[in-house]
Amino acid sequence: MARRARYKRRRFQNTAGMIWASIVVLILVTVVSISSVSLVKKANEYQAREEALVAQIEEENKRSAEIAEFEKYTHTRKYIEDTARDKLGLVYPGEIVFRNEDN
Repeated sequence: MARRARYKRRRFQNTAGMIWASIVVLILVTVVSISSVSLVKKANEYQAREEALVAQIEEENKRSAEIAEFEKYTHTRKYIEDTARDKLGLVYPGEIVFRNEDN
């Protein structure tokens, strides 16, 4: 009988140990799952931010190209003539200027 009691006690201890181990494993799985969900959320946020920054870089590159193109244009004779006509009202000799009566 003493053997049987020891066997039952060991079996109960093994069962209790397995239950505690299962609880610990479930807690760890839950914590890891919650952490992974938050990490995935952060990864998605970072991905969206990276895409926005890449789009902003592309816009700035286009703007830079436009500025470079305008700089080239400002160094041409055509720009100088257009500016002299618009801002200073200058014309070539013998050129006829038409104006609106509203002005």
